[in-house]
Formats: sequence, structure tokens, C-alpha cells
Amino acid sequence: MKVILFGATGMVGQGVQRECLLDPRVTSVLSLVRAPSGTEHPKLRELVHRDFTDFSGVAAEFTGADACFFCLGISSVGVKEPDYRRITYDFTLAAASTFADACPGKTFVYVSGAGTDSTEQGRTMWARVKGATENAVLALPLEAYAMRPGAVQPLHGITSKTRLYRVLYAVMAPLTPLLRRLAPSLITTTEEIGVAMLKIATSGAPKRILEPRDITALARS
Repeated sequence: MKVILFGATGMVGQGVQRECLLDPRVTSVLSLVRAPSGTEHPKLRELVHRDFTDFSGVAAEFTGADACFFCLGISSVGVKEPDYRRITYDFTLAAASTFADACPGKTFVYVSGAGTDSTEQGRTMWARVKGATENAVLALPLEAYAMRPGAVQPLHGITSKTRLYRVLYAVMAPLTPLLRRLAPSLITTTEEIGVAMLKIATSGAPKRILEPRDITALARS
């Protein structure tokens, strides 16, 4: 299985890339990045691309892929809606549309977030934008899915690039096992997200929008 990956330097993307490289069913991973990460692996090839609103110049690189995992995103804290929409909606649709043209009917998994507003009408800016992104991706001629993780527990030495999140994860780490038992629908791990994506790519999923509980159940099935 050939995988295209976006957002491999982020916390969720790191976890997905790890699971892809460990899985014997995955023969290659093409990671689209804006700057080299320095990660090396026999299955991994990084493609540096500066303009994430336009992939026409590298569209040929998408040909032959079996799945595309889109994990790129930013926090909405302190970000104005036009800037947040450019990264959340425009980047995602540019990648998904290019993938749909090159690999129609193949699997595309978009990492959204718990609380996303599918109506696109709510008061919360990030939820509206993610809802619009989900709706647009799911309308493409792809086997498309949206994952909505809530709190994500980083495993295997993976860390967030956002300082606030790193501090929160460090503070909450001792309580995470208890929280997972008390509220399993709220917390997902980076490993579970990666495993669930690979299961979707090979066998599909019972629904197109997966909430935290769905992600965990799929990863453990």
C-alpha cells in the first residue's frame, strides 16, 4: 500500500507516520512538507513543496497512491478566521482535490476535531471552518472520511509543536490513564489514530465521520 501523508511534523501526523512505517502492508510513504524534517526511513520519501494551496506542479507524484492521510492543521487560538480558513480549508481542499483527480475513488482521511459544526452555521469559528472542510472533502469523488479526535494523548516520545499543548500534556499525563477509564469517548492516542487510519485504508469504516469513541473502537477491533 502506498500512502501520501500531510502534516507529518505535527503531533498527530508524527503518530500516523510512525504507524505507517511500522506496518508491513505499507510499502511507501510520501510525506509532503514545507521544509525537510530530517527523518529518514527506507519507506519514507519527503517532498518539499512551498505552496500548499496549489499542488498542480507535483500532481504526478500523487499517481498510484492507495490512501492519503491529511493531518495538517493549526490551533485557532489567536488566529483570525481568514488565516485559519486558509490553512484549514484551502490547504485541505487543494490536497484532496489533487488526490481525487490523480486517484479517484481511493481513500482520503481528514483529521478534523471533536465538536466540528457540520451545519457551518454555529458561533464557534474553528468549528464552522472545520465543518465546511469536512463537507467539501466528503463531497469529492473519493472514499473520504473525517476523523474527529478530542483530546489526543501523545505516545512513543511524540510531542506537540505548540508550547501550550506540551505543558498541558505534561501536567495531565499522570491523570490520563484514569481519564481514559472514566471518559473513554474523550481521549484518543496518536497510536490509535494511526492504526485506525490504516484500517480505514484497507477495510473501510462503518461511518464517514468518526468521533473519538469510533476511532478507539476501530483501532482496537
